Amino acid sequence: MKPASVLPARERILLRAHDLFYSHGIRATGIDRVIAESGVTKVTFYRHFPSKNDLIRAYLEYRHERWLAWFKGSIESHGANVMALVPVFAEWFQNKEFRGCAFINTVGELASSLPEVGCIARRHKEDMTAVIAGLLPESLNRDELASALAVAIDGAIVRAQYDSSENALRSLDRIISSMIREAPII
Repeated sequence: MKPASVLPARERILLRAHDLFYSHGIRATGIDRVIAESGVTKVTFYRHFPSKNDLIRAYLEYRHERWLAWFKGSIESHGANVMALVPVFAEWFQNKEFRGCAFINTVGELASSLPEVGCIARRHKEDMTAVIAGLLPESLNRDELASALAVAIDGAIVRAQYDSSENALRSLDRIISSMIREAPII
């Protein structure tokens, strides 16, 4: 990746907004801070993002692409099977910059005032669930099982924010093992 200082203005703004929104929250991060830290003028900022809502939507799309690419790559590096999910999430939860799911956090912050974040979050979760489904054997209940695993993962993500990631991971491991062992694959 290029150093931030040589990126085009739009990319610098989006990268700084991504880092600030994820680490501090969207409402807590003002546009003036994004402008200052991305090294652009207000005119340049508003040329690329006419409103904070436009920046929020672009941030979520950027986060979606970035996170999904990481998720798929991490699954591949951990064996490309459903049991790879535990070490994949261990890797993420133990990252010093982990602050939960950007989509869950954004829905909690903004869904009532910016309903389209719910649509973006739903698509993100559907894409995550599709990746999980791809780890499961073909069966009539594969999509149902993948949806249940996605809900368990979302719960582990939230739990890892307020409790030891070890507890969240241990619970996730038990859930995945139990679901795989007990799920009738038909």
